[in-house]
Amino acid sequence: MAAIPPVCNFGEPAPDFELPATDGRRYRLGDLKGSKGTVVVFICNHCPYVKAIIDRLIRDAKDLAALGVTTIAICSNDAEAYPEDSFENMKRWAEEKGFPFKYLHDATQEVARAYGAVCTPDFFGYNADLELQYRGRLDESKREAAAPTARRELYEAMRQVAETGKGPQEQIPSMGCSIKWRHAA
Repeated sequence: MAAIPPVCNFGEPAPDFELPATDGRRYRLGDLKGSKGTVVVFICNHCPYVKAIIDRLIRDAKDLAALGVTTIAICSNDAEAYPEDSFENMKRWAEEKGFPFKYLHDATQEVARAYGAVCTPDFFGYNADLELQYRGRLDESKREAAAPTARRELYEAMRQVAETGKGPQEQIPSMGCSIKWRHAA
């Protein structure tokens, strides 16, 4: 089912975390944050919305890294109900796609809840002080990739954040599959 996150709550601090990554190490937010900004994006392996944007996300993460903006991807889906999103499958997909960013596993779903993540993909763009400045979409892609000429909304917003510390006032929310929450016992 499609879900749409709320608008940006400018200035909200990024919740800290410590999670395992597909490279076999554990990371805290402070280990990965960029000097000019940080994008935290909640993704998963099976979502058609994520599959539609993954190559563009890889491109934009590389381009943003050159500006001092780090990208961090987190999978919080219930892997028992959605085995394609298991940690082993995350490792395989990250290697297969050559992710230029850390891909972290939030098995307890505590990090997704702390961020208020709603869907995959769900983008949180922070300035150098880890204050929220962007809660929009990558581009106009939905379940299919947008045209090659589509405006690079995340990239443009985060370039502005890197240069000024502030995100754009006008933001269009991301859209994607709802996060697959575990059912309480």
